[in-house]
Formats: sequence, C-alpha cells, structure tokens
Amino acid sequence: MNNPHILYFSVSMKHLILLHGAIGAKDQLAPLADALKDTYTVHSLSFAGHGGEPFPQSFSIAVFATDVLRYMDACNIMQADVFGYSMGGYVAMYIARHHADRIGKIATLATKFYWDEATAHKETAMLDAEKIAAKLPAFANALAKRHSPNDWKEVLQHTITMLHAMGQDTPLQIEDYANIQHPCLLLLGDRDKMITLDETLAVYKALPNAQMGMLPDTPHPIEQVSTTTLAWMLKQFIA
Repeated sequence: MNNPHILYFSVSMKHLILLHGAIGAKDQLAPLADALKDTYTVHSLSFAGHGGEPFPQSFSIAVFATDVLRYMDACNIMQADVFGYSMGGYVAMYIARHHADRIGKIATLATKFYWDEATAHKETAMLDAEKIAAKLPAFANALAKRHSPNDWKEVLQHTITMLHAMGQDTPLQIEDYANIQHPCLLLLGDRDKMITLDETLAVYKALPNAQMGMLPDTPHPIEQVSTTTLAWMLKQFIA
C-alpha cells in the first residue's frame, strides 16, 4: 500500500490508528508507532490544519472524526482499534459514539473529557501565540516546524475558537459515554496538571466496558511519556 500515512503494514496484523492531540501532529507519535510495529499494522494521520495539512473551514471534533473516517475509507479499513492522545482520545470516543461499527477497542491517554466555558477559558489562555513566541521561543520554533507550511499561529487561533465552542456546547455529554459499548482503556499520568482524575473517573464509570490505568511519574506532554510503558499497556489491552 503506497499511502504515506501508513507507518507500518502487515496483512496479518490488526489495524491500530494513532491520533495526536491539540496543536500536535502525527510526528509526535512516531516513537510509539515504532514500538508497536511488530504487533500491529500501525497508522497515523495529522488532523486537518495540523502537520501541514490544509485548513478546513473550522476546527471541530466532528471535522477531525471525518478525517479519520476518510482515511480509513481510503485505506479500505472497515474497522480499527484506536489510540488517542489528549484531543485524539476525544475524537476516538466521538467516532465510537456516532460510527460505532468503525471502531474496535479504544485507548486514551491524557484526554480532557469535561468541558464548560470556564474550562475552555483556562485552556485557551495557554494558547496565546504572542506569549509563546516571547516566553517559549523553542516551543514556538517547534510548532512552526511541525505545522509548516501552515502558520502555527493560525493553528492556535483555530484551536482557541474550537475549544470555546466546546465549552459552550460539549460534543460528548456524560450520558453519551453510556452508549459506547466498545472496550475502552482510559490512561492518565499521575503528574498530569491539565487533566483531572475526577473527570477521567466520571467517564470511566459511565462507560459500560472500561478499564482505567495510571502511568507513573508521567506529566501531560506526550514527549515526556515513557514510550516503553505506554506500548506495553496498549499491547496488554488491545492484544
């Protein structure tokens, strides 16, 4: 298969799709893909507007879910297991809720499930492009490289607009999770300062077929997650 988004392919292995987080791109999940390549046919994609992909009219969870479904159709994948980091986990849950037959097992890490206006305001305050450029130049340079040829500041602005919309009208209400019958594994780092244990527990309890796990000595950024530990947990769960 000559698709640039397929990282590793084998006709005998299960399909596993890796989904990145907000303002991220598929390159961040390359180490995890490499750790899983001998067990699964690993796929990864950048959502619209991320990683140099063309901008959609607007960012939304529904738009990103459509990106995944179109990718699956293009690769003739009827169903796949999914790992989603941060926002990628939310997208995976959204697909499971609205397109249940396309998803097998779902694993999430560091996914913010609870959204209201106050939460959106807090999250978007960290996405001020001018402050990032002034105070975190290395991070700004990484974003510029990650999203080239797109303007990374435009990626942030689209994300801010999306998060405010989620704060006003949450794509997934807590009762939606009760309708997701898929086997789910919710993972959270014990040092994650962005995601609360309470919101993760609430979704865990609402899901009919869920497990939950904590990653030791693990903050929110995917770059600081132990790839070895995460890959082991995914292999145990997905099998």
